[in-house]
Amino acid sequence: MEKRKIEIMDTTLRDGEQTSGVSFSAAEKLTIAQLLLEELNIDRIEIASARVSEGEFQAVKGITSWAEERGYINRIEVLTFVDGGVSIDWMKKAGAKVQNLLTKGSMNHLKHQLKKTPEQHFSEIAQIISLAKENNIETNVYLEDWSNGMRNSQDYVFQFLDFLATQPIKRVLLPDTLGVLIPSLTFEFISKIRAKYPNIHFDFHAHNDYDLSIANVMEAIKAGINGLHVTVNGMGERAGNAPLESTVAVINDYLPEVKINVKETSLYSVSKLVETFTGYRIPANKPIVGDNVFTQTAGIHADGDNKNNLYFNDLLPERFGRKRKYALGKTSGKANIEKNLQELGLKLNNEDLKLVTQRIIELGDKKETVTKEDLPYIISDVLDSHTYEEKITINSYMLVHSKGMRPSTTLSLNLNGEIIEENAQGDGQFDAFMNALSKIYKSKKLTLPKLIDYAVRIPPGSSSDALCETIITWVNNGKEFKTRGLDSDQTVAAIIATQKMLNIIT
Repeated sequence: MEKRKIEIMDTTLRDGEQTSGVSFSAAEKLTIAQLLLEELNIDRIEIASARVSEGEFQAVKGITSWAEERGYINRIEVLTFVDGGVSIDWMKKAGAKVQNLLTKGSMNHLKHQLKKTPEQHFSEIAQIISLAKENNIETNVYLEDWSNGMRNSQDYVFQFLDFLATQPIKRVLLPDTLGVLIPSLTFEFISKIRAKYPNIHFDFHAHNDYDLSIANVMEAIKAGINGLHVTVNGMGERAGNAPLESTVAVINDYLPEVKINVKETSLYSVSKLVETFTGYRIPANKPIVGDNVFTQTAGIHADGDNKNNLYFNDLLPERFGRKRKYALGKTSGKANIEKNLQELGLKLNNEDLKLVTQRIIELGDKKETVTKEDLPYIISDVLDSHTYEEKITINSYMLVHSKGMRPSTTLSLNLNGEIIEENAQGDGQFDAFMNALSKIYKSKKLTLPKLIDYAVRIPPGSSSDALCETIITWVNNGKEFKTRGLDSDQTVAAIIATQKMLNIIT
């Protein structure tokens, strides 16, 4: 049995741009339009509202010019208005060929916003549709506030649809404008309409005010809808629209009776580009495209994945051009660490793996996550820490750095069982720390090695909260040696490296 085709219309460049604070440049709009049509293979895209601004006009003109050359012009759509033909004239100049005409889909909007009768509204709509046809412009019709119309004025909605059934239009677009629908109502309303008008193409335009947009999309498909409206990353006014990424995934996995043309593998890259252009950050836990959604944190999950992929589901990251990750932190187990070591091409014996696991748990108490790139530094730090006996420990310290005052350090040192405290100032926090340490050693007639080099590095590609590895080079009795310290704080890492030095020279 042949699957029923569902058209996907992306409205990121029009409805998505109604996200608070978001505005695309003409170049950004063109780039996104190209990716939507060529990379994702979206059936149709709604790119703008007519008459908005000169900048919008130029953006539409650039897209239609490109689309005309590529044979995509009938997949480019523009929102228009019942305005006596002003929008049609705007479209002609911009080179657009498909209008999505905004009309009133509820008696409440018609009565209070337009203050007109249904007959007056229908007459004006008919004139616009006729004018569009004369200018070789295809018409789709939006029934704004349709969902409330079905709840409160169904007679009007069906009167409107009876009228539209007589008009030369391509599609009727049914928006849940205020996001008021729940799944059962979505199915009920669309089923009624499909039963009465089986030959009309209907699109469903979901909003996400109750976080039900995907559930409503599923019910719309079951009720026989022909097309769906979505946005990249679920952008849109208020709580946004049905997200493209989740819509595609749920259709492919749970609605086998229908088919869509969208390429899953390009969803993530397009999502990230839109995030960059808008500055509208994707939540880390957002399905399909969030940073954390393919990251296993609990050690038991990584262990299960090693044993026949026990914690996999159908949302495999490779489908969307992504990879599974295993987070490192205080909930990590050996399995998480082994997974990351495999990717780095490293292997540890059981004893060293236990030590590394314990160190990661300790770091995880201070830092939310440890990255795969941190692992070589942690391994170096742990293995290095067990090459000497720890007789000298830094019990505590207080580092003070205030504007207009020299940095100072108060230090408590356990020197062979004796607790000694000292305070000193310096040119920086670590310099003040070393000056306090020097006072303690001089009081005991002991000599510290000379510090000849101090280097700090973080793993390549890490962010500002990455682990720091501080490497200090010392000279003692003419011999040069290095110690390393590891911490999310650079100065603390240097103090750890210094404590290692004190125990090495003891």
